[in-house]
Amino acid sequence: MRPRRFPSQNPLIAGLSLEPAEPLWKRVPTHGTDGRPLSDFMMILPTLRHRPRAQIIETLKAVELTLHQYGEAVVFADFNMRLNLLWVSVKPIPGICLELPAAIQARVPEALLVADRVSMPPSKLDRWSTLFSRLLSRAE
Repeated sequence: MRPRRFPSQNPLIAGLSLEPAEPLWKRVPTHGTDGRPLSDFMMILPTLRHRPRAQIIETLKAVELTLHQYGEAVVFADFNMRLNLLWVSVKPIPGICLELPAAIQARVPEALLVADRVSMPPSKLDRWSTLFSRLLSRAE
């Protein structure tokens, strides 16, 4: 999958604050400049905060580079080191909430997309996936 090339007229603005941040729900934009609602997704980077500093920096640079490739689509991004959680808000472009996480995961394989539903059919060889999907269908 090739990343879309967006013109870099709207570069991402990086910021670092050493003060306690406001809650994410207060900082995340909900609508774009055109008034349309934004889409968002979360990714978890397990155990990142427990790795050596050089590896943390390298991983975050890889994520940042990917976000810059999609700079025109990305409106807001925040990484919470304590929770190992990446939050990204994007313009409502069809497929961007799957394409951008896939691009991040291509550079940072341990990054996991947080989703509310099982998006792929379970493997017939994986009994846990089959059991899990049966339990989900009963719950709905």
